[in-house]
Parts: sequence; C-alpha cells; structure tokens
Amino acid sequence: MSSPVTGPPHLVHGLGQELAEPDWPPLTDAEAGAVLLGWGSTDQSMVTWRSPRPMSAAALVRLGSATVFLKRHHVRVRNPAQLAAEHAFASHLRRRGQPVPAVLHRANGQSVLRRGDFCYEAHELAGGVDLYRDAVSWSPYLSPAHAHAAGRALAALHLAAADFPAPARPPAVLMNSCRLSCAADPLAAAEQLIGGRPDLAAYLDGRRWREDFAGCLLPLIRRAAPRARTLPGQWGHGDWHPSNLTWTSAEPGAQVAGIFDLGLANRTFAVHDLAIALERSVVAWLNLDPVTGTGPVDVDLAAAAALLDGYQEVRPLTGAEAAALPFVLPVVHLEYALSEAEYFAGVTRSPAHADLAYEYLIGHARWFGQPQGSALLGFLGQYLRPS
Repeated sequence: MSSPVTGPPHLVHGLGQELAEPDWPPLTDAEAGAVLLGWGSTDQSMVTWRSPRPMSAAALVRLGSATVFLKRHHVRVRNPAQLAAEHAFASHLRRRGQPVPAVLHRANGQSVLRRGDFCYEAHELAGGVDLYRDAVSWSPYLSPAHAHAAGRALAALHLAAADFPAPARPPAVLMNSCRLSCAADPLAAAEQLIGGRPDLAAYLDGRRWREDFAGCLLPLIRRAAPRARTLPGQWGHGDWHPSNLTWTSAEPGAQVAGIFDLGLANRTFAVHDLAIALERSVVAWLNLDPVTGTGPVDVDLAAAAALLDGYQEVRPLTGAEAAALPFVLPVVHLEYALSEAEYFAGVTRSPAHADLAYEYLIGHARWFGQPQGSALLGFLGQYLRPS
C-alpha cells in the first residue's frame, strides 16, 4: 500500500531551474477527505504524492484500493464554468477513444466542487508510467522515440478533437489562445485584450509595452497572422509536453499511454497546438537571458524532426499548415505569457514574477531573431518543404 507524504516542506517548480515555495498551500489528508465526500467517497483518504507544479495544488489521493487525482484551484484562476468546459472536452476525447483519464462526477452530475474561494476537480488515475512528472518546464524528451510517439499521439488527439463544437474560451488568467497571432490589426487586438483585464492593464501601465509590442512582436505577428487565418479552427491540448503524458514503460522506445492536464485547452488551430508542442520541448529556454533574448540555448533538432515525423504519420500537414508552422512558432506563446503576467500581478501579487513573465513574452520572441532561433525556423521550413 502507498505511504503518506512525509518529510520536508513541499516545494514546487519555480520560474527558473530552482525549486520554490508553492503559490498555494499543499493538499492535506484531511482536506482531501473532506472534499472527496462531495464525490460520495467514505473511504479514508491519504495523500501519496503532491504535484510540483506551482499554480494550483494537486495530489494523488489513495482511497481504499483506488487512487484519484485531486486538484484545487483558486476561483480567480479557474471557476466552475471554466473547469466544466475543460471537462466537456476531456469527455469528448474519451468518447473518441483518446487515453484521457475520466473526469469524476458527483451525484448531482456536476464535475466541480466549490468550497469558499476554491474549486476542486477529481479524475481517475492516468494509466501508464509517469516518467516526466518531476521534470521542470521546457524539459526535453528523453529520447527521439519519445518525441516521435508524442507527435503521433498529438495528431491522434487533433483528429479526435476536430468535431468538438465548443467556441473559443474567453480571455482569462493562465489561458492560451490565438487571438493575437491571428489578428488583422494586432495592436488593436492587444489593446482590446488588455483593456478587458484590469489587473493586466494596471501592471502593463508600468511597462513600455506598446513600444515593445511594436518593435518586437508586431513584425512577427504580421508575418504569422495572414497564414494562420487561413487554417481551420479546432480545439487543441494547449500545453503539450512530455510531463503531461504518461508512457507505456520507462524504456527509450515507450509509447504514449495517457494524456492529461487540459487546463490550457482551447479552440485555436492544429498548427498552433503543434507549435506549442515544439516550443515546450525542443528549446532549452531556461538558459535564455530573458532581457536580451540571447544565451547558450540548445535546440534539439532531432527531437523536432521526430515529433513532426510522428505527427505526420497520423495526420499529414496540408501545404498551408506546413508553410505556416515556422511563422506561428515565434508567436505561439504570446497570449499565455500575458495571462501569466496577469496571474502574478493580480492573483499572487508578485511583481517580480510578473516581470519575469513579461520578459518571457518579449525575450522568447526576440530569440527567434537570433542565430539559433533563425536556424530553428529555417530548419522547420526546409524539413517541411514538399519533396
């Protein structure tokens, strides 16, 4: 039987390579037991593992002979309606045969429990081996075969998601979208997005964001947007990286066994989601100087090629999609980076972390104009060029 979590205070992934204090108190046995009564559980609960991800509190909880995944969100980060949208997408994917853990529903049919300022969701345990669960952000795949398997799995998810009819989710804290990267008037779109988010607007008032937008982001968006607007919209995962997948074994040739964490899922387009998959795993961003956009940033071209090969074995890119990918990649992080700045400025009240999120917004875009970034885009353009 699993043992309870004991030992030193719970630390989580920070914004760099060091562990940090969590944004939210970790889940306890007593809290988990009280919450899971809302799902009808009467078994004694025991937390056996706590997630190291910082922007919510999540844990594996042992209930008798079963284990569930329990997650707590502050309502300013995710409210019941927002979580219900994610759960509807997860259920759609399961109906289409995707290995997404089942969302657990309460006796009243709802999948979210609100207690005061917090919301809780519970899921079945994902099958397979959670090889990357302690990996920090932007960690690479352990082998090209893992990247290839992840590409195949992402393509299968896109095929399964193509007929999910829900509209795009509105802007929110810690939310991904493609509003800016598809905008005909990017500056007006940015003004509108920021104007509707008071905490973000207040934070950006202290930055030269319009100058940075015009000088760094606007040229990239103007190259990406005309291509992106021609591509059909559909829902995607929104945060595809190896630690959101489980695996059939610990071997280098393992396949994807499970897919989880749809917290950033939204209606974008398939190439946007594919670009996120590349952005999350083939560039060693943590070595980047976020202010200058330079540094010894390794690029795993073998993993990029393997991921693209795996993807196209299941869902070949159209000519328009292949041509768009190198232009979408440099701007795929924009909306999430802004929403992360809003989270730190308005929810956790951490100006220093908000500054790091802003530097991520600008520094990552600027890096694609540096030799390594340009080489990656050139590689993608050449690799995807029809024979």
